[in-house]
Amino acid sequence: MSITPEATKAFQMWLEDPGIDEATKRELRAIADQPKEIEDRFFKDLEFGTGGLRGLIGAGTNRMNLYTVGRATQGLAQHLLQQGAGGRPVVIAYDSRRMSPEFALEAALVLAGNGIAAYVFDALRPTPELSFAVRELKAAAGIVITASHNPPEYNGYKVYGPDGGQLVPDDARKVTEQIARVTSFAQVRKLPRQEAEAKRLLRWIGDEIDRKYIDAVTAISPNAPLIAQMKEPLRIVYTPLHGAGNHAVRRALKQAGFAQVTVVPEQERPDSEFSTVKSPNPEEREAFTLALKWAEQVGADIVIGTDPDCDRMGAVVRDSSGRYQILTGNQAGALMVHYLLGSLQAKGALPDNGVVIKTIVTGEMGAHIARHYGMATINTLTGFKYIGEKITEFEQTGAHRFLFGYEESYGYLAGTHCRDKDAVVASMLICEAAAYYKMQGKTLIDVLEELYRQYGYFREQLESLTLKGKEGLEKINGTMEKWRNAPPAQIGGLRVAAVEDYRLGLYGLPKENVLKYKLEDGSWFCLRPSGTEPKLKVYFGVRGDSMQAADDLLKRLVDEVMAKVKAS
Repeated sequence: MSITPEATKAFQMWLEDPGIDEATKRELRAIADQPKEIEDRFFKDLEFGTGGLRGLIGAGTNRMNLYTVGRATQGLAQHLLQQGAGGRPVVIAYDSRRMSPEFALEAALVLAGNGIAAYVFDALRPTPELSFAVRELKAAAGIVITASHNPPEYNGYKVYGPDGGQLVPDDARKVTEQIARVTSFAQVRKLPRQEAEAKRLLRWIGDEIDRKYIDAVTAISPNAPLIAQMKEPLRIVYTPLHGAGNHAVRRALKQAGFAQVTVVPEQERPDSEFSTVKSPNPEEREAFTLALKWAEQVGADIVIGTDPDCDRMGAVVRDSSGRYQILTGNQAGALMVHYLLGSLQAKGALPDNGVVIKTIVTGEMGAHIARHYGMATINTLTGFKYIGEKITEFEQTGAHRFLFGYEESYGYLAGTHCRDKDAVVASMLICEAAAYYKMQGKTLIDVLEELYRQYGYFREQLESLTLKGKEGLEKINGTMEKWRNAPPAQIGGLRVAAVEDYRLGLYGLPKENVLKYKLEDGSWFCLRPSGTEPKLKVYFGVRGDSMQAADDLLKRLVDEVMAKVKAS
């Protein structure tokens, strides 16, 4: 494989740049005879996707390292100064991943070098707490160092605006333009830590924000006195999967009144290698292997797990026969919509203009439930930043009152204390729902079956094709163009009733490379390149009159669509 001129030039610039340390240059010299590796590391700069910057840790422009973090922060600093926001602080949080504390400190010292105060959490914290802190401290921006649930060799850099939401495309574009102006690492201004602290441009955040955040989370409970009334307490097993959720989730559950919480001891402490799981992803049942062993021992009613930066929550619940069933993100979201709206209605607190917000690839049962309660549902593009943007818009216009937002990938938010998915809130809310229905002699699986009988048997599935490097990116883009230019007339024996090409900016949404196909019976599937991983994601949603009918239809669609995708 030959190296493109652009990658060759970037590779040489790193070797010659006086701002790059000798250890990094040694790492690069070691791959000097590996053209494919050089091309992959240097064929592009990391770009803002649905979750900001994210990539493998290592030397290169297409990698996460101190230099790409410093360059990105210099660009952010220039953007803030240009916007006249340099007099307000930037809040920084980080999770348990490799290099997370180092990347957080690097970002702080670059901000300080530009005269912008950095408020850094004194230890790892959940991403939603960062969003809360940005709002609470009236900061100009926020930064989180995390790669969410990616494998250990990844890390990332997410930027938040003054409303506490992740940067939306227009703002991300402005920051990206400033980053592009940083053509040499000698342009990155940075203060030594001691000097930054002496000038009060580096400050540390402790327990005061923790207390306020947990108070805000527990204030969202629609049935606060419920837990104390239970004759038989709800038994919970919780795993933070070696991440940032341990203290916050436990504290929120305790403050909400849950006394029977068992934390998986093998996964309680932070571990950048996530040594007890194949992937620290609560979307996958394997991540709950240890937690389910503890659940069997203590007779848990519910098992919850949060990902490394504690913005995603997965739940496994015991059914009436004693077996544990994992909830999909769509199922958990629908259950929380039902519980929250039903509780507000019972209290006479359901607003006339309430709204549930979900993404275009999230299942439809939650929307049907919201409609039953007279509430509107709005769809956004994938990425919780778009949900956060809508919350801020509705606060300003009064057009709707936000009640709940969620996406199929296990991200949920109730309340307006932050502008990102919040696994601390979700953990409390799903446990409260389980307690509420337990008092009625029901499990969450029983309630889910009731919802199916009322609204139809909804089934969803996600398939992913991993295609790494430059060649993989080209394959993904080529596949999207083939499906865009030659859409199928029918799939699975069903006519394709509509094709939605979100690159055209449909429904007033930002333009994005996403294709959604709606079939004549209301089923759908969607092709979407991931913004954070080298994957082409294909989403499916069906509804049947029975679970068997829904499963059969889903299998037929998945088999036929994926065969066509792989052949594209």
